[in-house]
Amino acid sequence: MRTFTYQQRVYFSDTDAEGIVYHARYLDFAEHARSELAREMGGLLLKDGCGFVVKSITIDYKHPAQLDDLVTVTTTVEQLAKVFIIFHQVLSIEGHIVADMHVKAGWIDLKTKRPVRMPQELVDGLSEA
Repeated sequence: MRTFTYQQRVYFSDTDAEGIVYHARYLDFAEHARSELAREMGGLLLKDGCGFVVKSITIDYKHPAQLDDLVTVTTTVEQLAKVFIIFHQVLSIEGHIVADMHVKAGWIDLKTKRPVRMPQELVDGLSEA
């Protein structure tokens, strides 16, 4: 399955008063990585009135990121089904894992809010090695 790497600098606005990354910012870093993956695939975040919505996320925090760290987010397509995808995202700094997460997202019709089958173009792009 497809793997994508994205880097995100930790800015002051990402941290608490002690310079430690606020726990919810890891979700933003992971979202930025998934958005850049879609951009690399031709901007397939939205297509024909459909798009991805996150259904669930599990996060295991390993080590805190700090102000000015360069966080590498490695995104791997772990499972790809007709109407959903599971991404495995590892956030690391210089090879040391700071957070490990699994994100399940469904492909839905944005008007009806119901799951629909992903277009083949999207499936092919996400399946690329």
